[in-house]
Amino acid sequence: MDVLGVDIGGSGIKGAPVDLARGELSQERFKVLTPHPSTPDAVTDCVWQVVRHFALPVGPVGVTFPGVVVGGTTRTAANVDKGWIGRDAAGMLGERIGAPVTVLNDADAAGIAEMSCGAGRGRTGTVVVLTFGTGIGSAVFTGGSLVPNTELGHLELRGHDAETRASARAKEEGELSWRRWAKRVNRYLTHLEKLFSPELFVIGGGISRKAEKFLPLLDSVSAEVVPAKLQNNAGILGAAMAAAAAGAMPATAA
Repeated sequence: MDVLGVDIGGSGIKGAPVDLARGELSQERFKVLTPHPSTPDAVTDCVWQVVRHFALPVGPVGVTFPGVVVGGTTRTAANVDKGWIGRDAAGMLGERIGAPVTVLNDADAAGIAEMSCGAGRGRTGTVVVLTFGTGIGSAVFTGGSLVPNTELGHLELRGHDAETRASARAKEEGELSWRRWAKRVNRYLTHLEKLFSPELFVIGGGISRKAEKFLPLLDSVSAEVVPAKLQNNAGILGAAMAAAAAGAMPATAA
């Protein structure tokens, strides 16, 4: 049975059914624009549009959220409407969809997917998965286990939230060359390496599709740095995997 994953981002909300046995999307993903303002009601309607598009039998659904999520409740909302803070997102989305919903941090979902069937597969040391987009999401794994809701994009770097200087949006809005942007990312990775001493950084988000433009410029850290294998589908895959795990569904690809 396929499980539907939906990835809520600062600019778009996308989803697709996931073949858990193969660890891949079973249909082409469907995307709608994130509404502005991105209130809970408006975003919930968009998530429902994505779910309805696939006309699947209603089963467990996994949904990512760009902020801290504890027990299905959204605790922060850096890049979406502040009305999300303190909301029972899992309950609200589940009621609208009419199915059990598992909600988790978006970068955590991407990290779960990359560790299961992507660039981090088989790694047992400390791995830091970073998603560069509207902000910078992070997922930290040690011994294959996730440390949830790390939110390392909000670390202070030279007096600023790191994501305001080194996210993909910062590159676009600042019209930065790849070299200038990579210099900022290098500084950020160096800071993270001092804190976590990882063996591997996995660079994800939409910008990972252009890894050849910037990856050779990331040379300031000792850890291995690789692009995400699953690129912008990682959040969808990880959301579905989390929903399957919560509902005791069949295992994902080994």
